[in-house]
Amino acid sequence: MTLPRLIRLEEATPLPALEAEACALVIGNFDGVHRGHQAVLGQAVALARGAQPLAVCALTFDPHPAQVLGTGAQPLLTSLEDRVDLMGKAGVERVYVRRFDLAFASWSPQRFAAELVADWLRARIVVVGENFRFGVRRTGDLSLLRKMGREHGFAVQVPDVASDSRGPYSSTRARDALVSGDLDEVRRVLGRPHSVTGVVVHGDARGRTIGFPTANLGGVTELLPPNGVYAVTVDRRDDREPRYERIARGLANLGVRPTIGGDQRVLEAHLLDVSGELYGAHLRVHFVAKLRDEKKFASLDELKAHIAQDVVHGRALLERDALGADAARRA
Repeated sequence: MTLPRLIRLEEATPLPALEAEACALVIGNFDGVHRGHQAVLGQAVALARGAQPLAVCALTFDPHPAQVLGTGAQPLLTSLEDRVDLMGKAGVERVYVRRFDLAFASWSPQRFAAELVADWLRARIVVVGENFRFGVRRTGDLSLLRKMGREHGFAVQVPDVASDSRGPYSSTRARDALVSGDLDEVRRVLGRPHSVTGVVVHGDARGRTIGFPTANLGGVTELLPPNGVYAVTVDRRDDREPRYERIARGLANLGVRPTIGGDQRVLEAHLLDVSGELYGAHLRVHFVAKLRDEKKFASLDELKAHIAQDVVHGRALLERDALGADAARRA
């Protein structure tokens, strides 16, 4: 899979620098790139492959508008880097990231549709959700967008809302499930295990002394599940590409490490069957299943014995999960 081209848009971005061919454009925040987003992106791909082939593009915003406007921003499920990666897997060729600031928030809906969507990005088809709002104070709605489309040469498509027996797929639904520790529900909504990214930093090397060295992940910005021990898979970023490649299965401990008297929440991963230094590496950790809650043990020896049990349990669970995923792909 070729990574989509990421193009950052600022206030003064010159039009010639975009070199944009006409496109089918999907607009949204795409936090989580969940199954609902994937369905919308899939429809955009299908529309773009029509009688007049178009590039498949997405327009998203960074930082999240709620962070700038102070309207109750929630912790994000996915970093911008992961959003771009996941949209690429769904068939998007270019991802435009418009910096969201107070100046951009003051744009009228007419300017947003005419200048950004029609002129800059050369959209011929615009795909949005049924609740899409745009422009200053969210005053633009679907009716106005369709009117602007007739004036500026783009058609507006609103896909059906993707859902299952529990309701529509949404970032809120995934977020609520993650906070409650329901990883099965998270996977139902996202179509994959939840993951976070960070950089391996120096810790206190305590795991190494008891035979279970860990990679301590710093700089994590995504929402985390409750404290506990998890079966995980781990990817490493190849900065030359850049892209992530699977390097290991493992166990991750998330919490304050009460047995050693810790007081700060940390995420540390023990990689199975992998050796060598990882300091400075960018890792992505996928939370496949929870093994147990965090617990304070009476001694380091007791902790070590319990981690050994966790490893056996985690290996078996990850093997079953991998077999299930292979069977699903072949089905």
